[in-house]
Amino acid sequence: MVRKQKGLSSFTDTLKTPTFLVSIALAVGFVFIGIVFQEPFSDRMDLTFNWIVDSLGWTFILGSSTFLFLIVYLMLSPMGDIKLGGDDEEPAYSYMAWFSMLFSCGMGIGLLFWGVSEPISHYMVPPLGEGGTNEAIYTAVRYSFFHWGFHPWAIYAVVAGSLAYFSYRKGLPMLLSSCLEPILGRKGIDGPWGITINTIGVLATLFGISTTLGLGVIQIGGGLESLFGIPSNSILWLSIITVVTILAIMSTVTGIDRGIKWLSEINITAAALLLIFILIVGPTLFILDLFTHSIGGYLQNFLYMSFSIDPAGVSPEGWHGDWTIFYWAWWIAWSPFVGSFIARVSRGRTIRSFVIGVMLVPTIVSMIWFSVFGGAALFIEHFGAAGIGDVVAQDEALGFFTALSHFPISGILIAVAMISVAVFFITSSDSGTYVIGMLTSKGNPNPPLPLRIIWGVMEGAFAAILLLAGGLGALQTASLIGGFPFMIIMALMLYCLVISLRKELHEGTLPFERARLESLFSELRELKESETKNE
Repeated sequence: MVRKQKGLSSFTDTLKTPTFLVSIALAVGFVFIGIVFQEPFSDRMDLTFNWIVDSLGWTFILGSSTFLFLIVYLMLSPMGDIKLGGDDEEPAYSYMAWFSMLFSCGMGIGLLFWGVSEPISHYMVPPLGEGGTNEAIYTAVRYSFFHWGFHPWAIYAVVAGSLAYFSYRKGLPMLLSSCLEPILGRKGIDGPWGITINTIGVLATLFGISTTLGLGVIQIGGGLESLFGIPSNSILWLSIITVVTILAIMSTVTGIDRGIKWLSEINITAAALLLIFILIVGPTLFILDLFTHSIGGYLQNFLYMSFSIDPAGVSPEGWHGDWTIFYWAWWIAWSPFVGSFIARVSRGRTIRSFVIGVMLVPTIVSMIWFSVFGGAALFIEHFGAAGIGDVVAQDEALGFFTALSHFPISGILIAVAMISVAVFFITSSDSGTYVIGMLTSKGNPNPPLPLRIIWGVMEGAFAAILLLAGGLGALQTASLIGGFPFMIIMALMLYCLVISLRKELHEGTLPFERARLESLFSELRELKESETKNE
């Protein structure tokens, strides 16, 4: 029988946990240094980014692809039949609610920020070949598919699957350290190594969320500038962070089944209507052709792109560091947060259906998104009025709004997009407070409200410091800093998950194996009864 996780329900008790004390001390220290030593802090961020990309970039490339191939192996193997919970449990949420929540917390702001700016950037400066050509169009969409396709969702699946398995199947607290129980032992989950692992998860989550929230702030500022001419500067950014952080805290008060779920479903609907509108009024045939062509290009070049890091310097200088390595680090830094949240809402699903749902559906949606918005922008830039590339080169946050300005009722479209970014901001921050709250309350799936409020404020503070320290560059560095140490933990988590599942397989406790054994025993009983009658 699967035991139910409890964790700490008392706010006072959570303040005494080593994970909370160490995490909050490091977080406050980071904010303090960013405020007091702003200029040297910014310089150090730049140096850190260059060192990690040059010295450790290959680990992100190799590690992310390894995670992908191993999670696919689990999906295809007999181990995919195991449920993330008891054998008789049903999924806690409908498919629509499940997809809405995991997609909103997983990629919402990023898709709106990069939906136009990334394809246009690759079109202007592709990793191979000359920019601004017909071939550059295909390269641009293919790499957008790659950066937002199977790899990031496989990274999320590793953390989410491990957490859900050890928490719902094994009855352990919903802590990152629980995923290493085969190595640490039951007592080690709360020991020094367990505290270290959970603290790294908290800090990685703070860096990862801050990167995304920072992107959202920059884009909301760009939308206000496009609509009302308000300068998008640090003063506006701080104002946006303050307002949206307050709204996120108000959302977290309502709870996951009301606030996050309701906002996610509404926002997914709004984003879908925006996408359908652009598909209909835009270059529809070009978009559909580009979508079809780019799927083939993505699959055909999948292995090459998965392991490409360009040691000979064929690509433009810094291209892989600014794009692929940054993205993989960003997804890994986000994985404690997104993985924990996906695990939180995925109870009762089999590993196979879980992996298919987490990897396949969001990847297809991302492909459609980039084909529609990126394809429409590329059509305008290559065959029409142009000008989007110049805007993106100046400010990536304005790319999406600039593309929308070429369509009818552009003011309404920009307003809807800006509101959508704000709602994604709220759901991401809200979801993050739950996850960090779980990690600092010994795995309580519903951490105390004051604890969630503390971490909500800290998320906003992190985003503000990073924006003031250098904007997009500082946000990218934050992902790298948060991603590398957690990537090592992810490798151990996947190892522990595989050996635990194989142990169940050999013991015949998996649903598939148990059904096979029961069928075998039934046949043996029938054979014995038949022999008895014949005698």
